[in-house]
Amino acid sequence: MDIIAGKVAIITGGATGIGAAYAKELFKRGLKGATLSDIDDRGQELAKDLSCCYGDGKVIFIKADVTDKKAFENVFETTKKQFKQLDVVINNAGILRDKIWDSMIDINLKGTVTGSLLGIKHMGKNNGGCGGTIVNTASILGLQPLSGCPVYTGTKHFVIGFTRSMGTKYWFDLTGIRFLTICPGVTSTPMISDAEQWVFEGFPGLGKTLAHQLGSMIPQSTECLAYGLNTILNEGENGSVWVGEEAKPIYQAFIPDRRTFKKDASHCP
Repeated sequence: MDIIAGKVAIITGGATGIGAAYAKELFKRGLKGATLSDIDDRGQELAKDLSCCYGDGKVIFIKADVTDKKAFENVFETTKKQFKQLDVVINNAGILRDKIWDSMIDINLKGTVTGSLLGIKHMGKNNGGCGGTIVNTASILGLQPLSGCPVYTGTKHFVIGFTRSMGTKYWFDLTGIRFLTICPGVTSTPMISDAEQWVFEGFPGLGKTLAHQLGSMIPQSTECLAYGLNTILNEGENGSVWVGEEAKPIYQAFIPDRRTFKKDASHCP
């Protein structure tokens, strides 16, 4: 049986694209209820469609911006009120727009941190909860450099470092929450197809460079990535990082720890 069976989830960026595919896949796997949160009103129609398939009231949509702490808090409070439980938080909201890098940092970084802290507040054993799972969305670009979108790439490096740090013994012993990172490869969504127009302005050929870099990677469907999410929910150890790319089975990424490197004292001054 899939671990998601009987659980309730919050999915940010859940109106379309990857977030919508996550919701559809998890309901196939026995998800009990879900709140889809997004700034895109299309989430309302998706919630209605999923409720028709899986039962009235099993899916709700809340329009909210992850950079608005009060609105984001309301997503969690309403979910608990509606379903009487919360087990999984998927911080999926994000943008690829270096042209508006300050706003992107607010969404990709601050939104992830806020969603994680709210998850602890509403699921953590230290707050009277039963624990749960938080999945934060990075990217394969969090594991490599890319000249075409340096700020976006930096935000995804942050997500990996932050989530791995939260996925350590101190935090798990305190909260009972497992932290996982998912790193999608190029996935067929408007975020990728529109990326060229959102590069830094004033740098000749940068948009074409990014388009070429992303275009050289093998794309995958959102459905393929969503299937991988189910895998990591069932198999992922606390703090682990998973890569879903090129429509291949999702796999765990092993990141070297500095403390394991051999040091040659003879090079010290």
